[in-house]
Amino acid sequence: VWGPWARLSGARGLAGPARGTSPLDTHVPRDLLLFRHERARFFRLLGLFCAGQFAFWAYLAHFAFSELRPVGRPAPSARPAPTLPGGASVNPASNKWRYGFTVSCLTVGSLIVAAGFVYSRRSVWQVVLRQGGRDVILSTYYPFGLSSSFTVPLRQVSCMAHRSEVPAMIPLKVKGRPFYFLLDKQGQVYNPQLFDLTVGAYRKL
Repeated sequence: VWGPWARLSGARGLAGPARGTSPLDTHVPRDLLLFRHERARFFRLLGLFCAGQFAFWAYLAHFAFSELRPVGRPAPSARPAPTLPGGASVNPASNKWRYGFTVSCLTVGSLIVAAGFVYSRRSVWQVVLRQGGRDVILSTYYPFGLSSSFTVPLRQVSCMAHRSEVPAMIPLKVKGRPFYFLLDKQGQVYNPQLFDLTVGAYRKL
């Protein structure tokens, strides 16, 4: 039998079931904190890194577009442009290389920003089981350390691997949302038995 779950520091208004509640009973009388791992500083740095990378690659794209311009017809005595193994010529001053390098730089910068944004939005820093045990609140980050929360029915959440089987991240699948939501195992799991019965349980979605 579980004893009373003390109110947790930093989780105002979150408590656990009263004395005498069965461990198999997920019907909690109040909102209950199940997981917490604050990483706002890390995601602030991640946002700065992504912004810096995008600025760097955008500068390279601007340089390529403005500086790699076609030159006039080469002199007859000029050395021929080097070629690739397939026979294609390597001429950085041609329009093909100019536009190709510009688009490549913008693509790399955009992919870095997109990866940082998706990773932030799928990194869960807090999980709260709502009163009644039917819904759960997932709190995730934005880049630069901002955060947001959303409520989803518990039946639409599936843990794809038990927390004891994964080395670093606990993957959660939420129905109707792309990609996995990730819980860092360095965070603290409160009430492990209830966590395993609710958020940590596998469900066929």
